[in-house]
Amino acid sequence: MNSDSRLKSVLIERVRKAATGLGLLLSLVLFLLLLTGCDQSAEHATRSGFAGLDASGEGFAEVLPGHTLSFPEDHAPHPTFRTEWWYLTANLQGPDGTSYGVQWTLFRQPLDADTPRGGWQNQQLWMGHAAITSAEQHLHSETFARGGIGQADVQLAPFHAWIDNWQLLSLADTGDDPLSNLRLEATTETFSYRLNLTTDRQVVLQGEQGFSQKSEQGQASYYYSQPFFAAEGELQIGDQVIPVTGQAWMDREWSSQWLSEGQQGWDWFSLHLETGEKLMLFQLRHATDEPFYSGTWISADGEAKSLQRSVISMKPLHHTTVADKQLPTVWEIEIPERELKIQISALNPTAWMETSYPYWEGPIIINGSHQGVGYLEMTGY
Repeated sequence: MNSDSRLKSVLIERVRKAATGLGLLLSLVLFLLLLTGCDQSAEHATRSGFAGLDASGEGFAEVLPGHTLSFPEDHAPHPTFRTEWWYLTANLQGPDGTSYGVQWTLFRQPLDADTPRGGWQNQQLWMGHAAITSAEQHLHSETFARGGIGQADVQLAPFHAWIDNWQLLSLADTGDDPLSNLRLEATTETFSYRLNLTTDRQVVLQGEQGFSQKSEQGQASYYYSQPFFAAEGELQIGDQVIPVTGQAWMDREWSSQWLSEGQQGWDWFSLHLETGEKLMLFQLRHATDEPFYSGTWISADGEAKSLQRSVISMKPLHHTTVADKQLPTVWEIEIPERELKIQISALNPTAWMETSYPYWEGPIIINGSHQGVGYLEMTGY
């Protein structure tokens, strides 16, 4: 048995023990085999960057500078690209002032680069992540589905992204921006949430007009955000129902190769400042070279300005042991040209997503020259 076959056998047996139902089993097996890179060698899969996102995008569409994003069309899937996601985070408060964070993410990835097919021949695989975080607990869930048979998809008219009973649905009137009024829902065995998200702002293009570079070698994604949602709704944890209000951030990205060889993962921040301004920052960590930095400063009226990599400083101040890993859960961030020097602390340092590809994801608190809240995602540790 060659190395590819051994790796496939191990994954299939792992899924067989954990999954029930032929549809879920098939979807999960195929999703894991694809992400782990079984078309490559087992050695390559082991040394790949986070979730195999440094694997070659050969055969899939390429992300190129100068491309013009189009709305609402780009809210829909891009099946000729290898990977994409619809990603929402919300910083919320209950009636007693308790802070909560909510995450909802829908991922799409095809089995191959062939022309998309319908029905049971559809090669699109879908994965969903949902979480609720407070200072005392972190609850999360993961689900899988396949495309073509109604289990999961994203449609435009009206805008509707879903996987099983998790959904992001537009309530906007016909002709309005479909993202101006959304309902966000997820229900799991241990928690659920239902939020209404509203905004009167246009989406923000990240990077250079939506072209977001990820490495000096040219890897990139198309990337835009809606960071101006007002959020209102309720969370349910066990038998407890909690009314909440706050603010939310939506990210949309698609690409065929996110990471360059040697890039191991990222630290990504979305910040809601008390001035009404927003800030997106990330660093992509490399095994041997310096990190690759990127950021966007967004004014309170929605004007976006890309930040030069040389003006961004990120420094971990404190680490927490989570899942036998040392993770930086307190950071100092400086952008001198914006007179920003802040300390960022995790609301819950143990907000570990024990999913198929584990990562850290949770709400953060901002202090220093600016106050505020936000979200932090850390992968590849």
